Formats: sequence, structure tokens, C-alpha cells
Amino acid sequence: MPNSSSFSLQDWITIFFNLTCASLIGGLIGRNRRRENKPAGMRTHMLVCLGSTMFVMIPFHDPHLITPSQVIQGVAQGIGFLGAGEILHQSDVNQQGEVRIKGLTSAAAIWATAALGIAIGAGFYPIALLGSMFVLFVLEVIHKFEP
Repeated sequence: MPNSSSFSLQDWITIFFNLTCASLIGGLIGRNRRRENKPAGMRTHMLVCLGSTMFVMIPFHDPHLITPSQVIQGVAQGIGFLGAGEILHQSDVNQQGEVRIKGLTSAAAIWATAALGIAIGAGFYPIALLGSMFVLFVLEVIHKFEP
């Protein structure tokens, strides 16, 4: 079982860098969702990105504990529940009794934020950087073209 003394200075720097990147990227995406008055805002997206990053970093430090692919599957599955909760929270029933589904973009943003956290935790920084730029582009620009 690893303890804090089994981490080198380089490990500590990498951990700090990864968690800082996850906080910033999650915060940027969450800021957009908060500006759109969505329930899942900065803190939620920051925590999703941080949590995904931390989960993925663990097997890289102790590969006997669990494999990275198992962690990624678990994170993706777990985030699905959070996204489903976001959809249920925002959806409603109109006066005619029809269910109006809302929150799909917010759920997708949570899912994409988790994927960015996974990329950071695995050390795939170009994927995380370009992925976050694309996510923000979709949320900030593409939404203006929707009716």
C-alpha cells in the first residue's frame, strides 16, 4: 500500500499540475453552464473533472490496485447517473400533461467534463486542451445557431 513517502517530488508536481488543470477546465465549463442558469455550475463541473482526474491517476501510481481501463469504465458509468439526475431535475410536465425533456446539454457537458478529467489524469494533455476548447466552442458558439 503506497504512502505519501513513496511519492517523489516529480509525482507531487504532476499531481498538483493535473489537479490544477482539472480545476481550471471544469471551472470554465461550469462557468458557462452557470451563465445559462443551469443547476450544475462551476463547483459541480470542477468536482466532476477533479474526481475523474484523481480516479484515473490512482492506477498509474499503483497498477496492482486496478487497471486504468476499469477506472475509466467506472467513471463513465457513474457520471451517467449524475447526468440522468440533471435531466430529471430540469425536465417538467406542461399543462397538457406532456413531458418536456430538458437538461440534455447540461448532462452532456458533465459527461464531457468527466472525459476531460480522464484525459488529464492519464497524462493526455493535448486531448484535454483541445477537447476543452471544443467543448467550450460548442457551449459558447454553436448554441447561438440553434433556434
